[in-house]
Amino acid sequence: MAEVVHMIDSEVFLAFSTYATIVILKMMLMAPLTAYFRLTRKAFANPEDAGMSKNEEEKKKMVRTDPDVERVRRCHQNDLENIIPFVVIGLLYALTGPDLHTALLHFRIFVGSRFIHTIAYVMVLPQPSRGLAWMAGMGATFSMAYRILTTALYL
Repeated sequence: MAEVVHMIDSEVFLAFSTYATIVILKMMLMAPLTAYFRLTRKAFANPEDAGMSKNEEEKKKMVRTDPDVERVRRCHQNDLENIIPFVVIGLLYALTGPDLHTALLHFRIFVGSRFIHTIAYVMVLPQPSRGLAWMAGMGATFSMAYRILTTALYL
C-alpha cells in the first residue's frame, strides 16, 4: 500500500492527472459543440428539442439528420472510444513507475493526437490526417498497455 501512495505522489502521476483532465475536458466540450451545430443547422434528434419552431409542420422539418451534426457526433463518439481507455490504461501505467520523460512522451502524443483528430474531423481535413492522428493516440495507449503487461504481469 505504501508503494501505491508513493506512486500517487510522483511527478508521473501528476503529469498523468494533468493530461487526463485535459482530454476529458476536451471530450466534455464536444457535447456543447454538438448542441451548437444542432442549433445553427436547425437539425434536432427529438421533436421536443425543436421547440423554437412556430408550428407543427416546421417542427417536423427540424427533426432530421444533418451531415455536420453527425460529423461532430461521430467525433465525440470516437473520443469516448479512445479517451476512456487512455484514462484507465494511463492510470495503471503511471502506477508502474515509468520514467518521467517517457511517460510525458506518451501522454503528450495521446493528447496532441486527440486535438489533431478533432480538428481534422470537424474541419473536414483530407485523409490520412484524421487516421494518422487516431493511430498516434492508439499507439501511445497500446505502448502504455505493453509496459503494464511487461512490468506488472500477474499470472
